[in-house]
Amino acid sequence: MKLTQESSSIVAMFIIGTLFFIFGFVTWLNGSLIPFLKIICDLNEFEALFVTFAFYIAYTVMAFPMAYVLEKTGYKRGMSLGLGVMSIGSLIFIPAAFSGMYILFLIALFTLGTGLTILQTASNPYIVLIGPIESAAKRISIMGLINKSAGVLAPLVFTFLVLSDMPSGEELMSIDKTGLAQQLVIPYMIMACTLLILALFILFSKLQELSFSEDSCDDGSVFAFPKVVLGAVALFFYVGIEVIAGDTIGLYAQSIGAENATAMTAYTMFFMVMGYIVGVVAIPKYLSQQKALVISAYIGMLFLIWAAFSSQTSNAYSEFLWGWSGIATVADSVMFVALLGFANALVWPAIWPLALEGLGKYTAKASALLIIAIAGGALLPLVFAQVAKYVESMQLAYLSGIVCYLFILMYALSWHKKKSW
Repeated sequence: MKLTQESSSIVAMFIIGTLFFIFGFVTWLNGSLIPFLKIICDLNEFEALFVTFAFYIAYTVMAFPMAYVLEKTGYKRGMSLGLGVMSIGSLIFIPAAFSGMYILFLIALFTLGTGLTILQTASNPYIVLIGPIESAAKRISIMGLINKSAGVLAPLVFTFLVLSDMPSGEELMSIDKTGLAQQLVIPYMIMACTLLILALFILFSKLQELSFSEDSCDDGSVFAFPKVVLGAVALFFYVGIEVIAGDTIGLYAQSIGAENATAMTAYTMFFMVMGYIVGVVAIPKYLSQQKALVISAYIGMLFLIWAAFSSQTSNAYSEFLWGWSGIATVADSVMFVALLGFANALVWPAIWPLALEGLGKYTAKASALLIIAIAGGALLPLVFAQVAKYVESMQLAYLSGIVCYLFILMYALSWHKKKSW
């Protein structure tokens, strides 16, 4: 498989990089929306995490339909259509904000997720297959830097535009929740207009279509490739633990009385950016994609254990460990949740090339299957919430994430090598 014109690779990298920024900004707004909607819609923790469910379940429901859309429209027009759908989702936030109806917020999030589904299904094969497969994780890491940099900005921008005047503590009891909700109107109107402009930009850009070879083995179905199916399983658990790390950190910080809880997702994204930098520098020169995946799984489990058993307050140890970054006042346990971002950074970049290598004409369907795995972001945070309720401790509930890293480790050690069932 190759792009129809070799010179189009630079154009494609620029355009896909722009899309990855959009992915990151829209996706990681959820970490700020969860504690925000918990307040204005009077939700408990389990109900608030339906933000992630509504957003990520769209990937499961819409992945194969969107793959069909791509077959009909082509990748270029399909990406433009996806941005248009996201623009509609952003506009739905406006009546949701005026009415304060939680169901409308969830519909808006599902619509945003639907638009992102078609963009993700189209963009990831571009990055994997635009150059040598051995360095695909490096290219995806570059996209990840762009993506997670947007993830760092998103909660900070949200906090500045929407929450800058929001009181804390007992003053929240008397706050005008209707007025607070309506502060979402202008930001999401701006987002809708921006997405529409980008849709037109993609439509009239010089982005070339992908062309797929027809010389791969004819096994009749993408499900005949164990490395793809098991890769989807590993991605399911990866996205689940990524969302838990990024979207529950605000709720956890809020539960222990930390300040600026809605901005905590930025810490997780910061450490993910650090992880992507390691990937750009080290892969493939110093570190293979498979070894990067093994290391990620092991340090992820280590950070979970530290998060579960570390202090909920800051101390001299924090001053030594975090003082360089100016965040030493954050509780130790919260910071180890944020460090999961570093462990997670290279999982997505490593699994995609391992799963797609040599698939030829099955690449598009394999990509759709891997995108469906993003459903882990919808389901596993709800499981996490139930575990937290059962053990009566959100901090201890983070130990449940070890299961996710065990599946990732199995794929890294052996599953990606399977050629038949």
